[in-house]
Amino acid sequence: MMVTEGVTRRNVLAGTAALPLAARGVAAPAALPDPAALPDRASFAAMPGTYLDSGTMHPVPIGARDAARAYLDQRATMDGYFPTDAVEGRVKANFAKLINASPDEIAFVQSTTAGEQAIIDALGFPREKGRIVTDTLHFFGSFYLYEELAKQGVEVVWLRPRANRIAIDDIERAIVPGTRLVALSLVSTYNGFEHDLKRVCDIAHAKGALVYADIIHAAGTVPIDVRASNVDFAACASYKWLMGDFGLGFLYVRADLHDRLRRTRYGYYQLGGFDPHVYPFDAPATKADYPIADVTPRPDMEGLFAGGTHAHVVSAMLDWSLEHILALGVDRIAGYRQPLLRRLHAGLASRGYRVVTPPESRTPLVTCVMEGARERLAAPLKAAKVQITLSRNRFRVSPSVFNTMDDIERLLAALPRA
Repeated sequence: MMVTEGVTRRNVLAGTAALPLAARGVAAPAALPDPAALPDRASFAAMPGTYLDSGTMHPVPIGARDAARAYLDQRATMDGYFPTDAVEGRVKANFAKLINASPDEIAFVQSTTAGEQAIIDALGFPREKGRIVTDTLHFFGSFYLYEELAKQGVEVVWLRPRANRIAIDDIERAIVPGTRLVALSLVSTYNGFEHDLKRVCDIAHAKGALVYADIIHAAGTVPIDVRASNVDFAACASYKWLMGDFGLGFLYVRADLHDRLRRTRYGYYQLGGFDPHVYPFDAPATKADYPIADVTPRPDMEGLFAGGTHAHVVSAMLDWSLEHILALGVDRIAGYRQPLLRRLHAGLASRGYRVVTPPESRTPLVTCVMEGARERLAAPLKAAKVQITLSRNRFRVSPSVFNTMDDIERLLAALPRA
């Protein structure tokens, strides 16, 4: 029994993909709304209040919800087969298009953190030492990772912001001989600061270092071109600005780095060829080092990083949402957002709040620091039915494609003076 890339278990199940959806018992997903329409309110269900917290968790578009229902309806009845491989192929192709990559450079991962950890493992840390440069505007969930690497002998250098930005001069000084990796968030989850990724990569590569970028707050919000920046690695989940859900994200690795990375996991989903020698009618083994089965890893990034099964229902959702984001156009999305951001900066400052997001930022995150923010603001915002990110000593506003200037004004009216 030989299973190849062209005839995998999932490809067999997807063999009915060419049939009409109705013939497979799968409802067709909702048609895309007019991509010229911004704000894009028609794509989302009515909300009970003003939602300005998409940077924490983006609402699921109606079309993505219907695509998930179509998948679950098929799973409930087992009438026909859901075209999983075809859906995942479109999803990977559309994400690749979003960041100007090749689908072969993309692997599915559980989350941004899983992608970052996979790169750390593939580079041989912490067993292989070396210097890592990162900064405190990187995702705070990664602090634990790099502190632990430091405890195990990796030299980890933390850059701190100046004027709420990571200065490119500080990055250049920190990347010295022996630096193996620069790890950053392209857009900071803390305050929306956006690195000049091309300049960072130019500096790092000139000194022999590689660059990893967390792009969870960048993909779908600001234009990303991995070819132009020449970034080496990037990862993101889908439940924020890609309008998917928890449990499925993407890892990008530049194609020419494939053979420089260590394979640290071994599983069925990594295989392009599988020829067992243990079942009835199997051909006998011909290689002493493969007495149980001959295996051939896939040559793409799934061959290095695939784990086991992943969230098929999220793939169904992303099959709709990524196409929709591409139709809207990230440039148009970012341009639509700019007046909302300018009003936020001016309005928050006029009410006495300390804004720590750079005023020139084009990203969808505006953050203020305020001692006791959650305690002081939770009640008035709840009364006004306005939802933002409330943390212990800061708050963050993150408008999306469905928000309007009226939403910004409702927030500002609900906020007490600082």
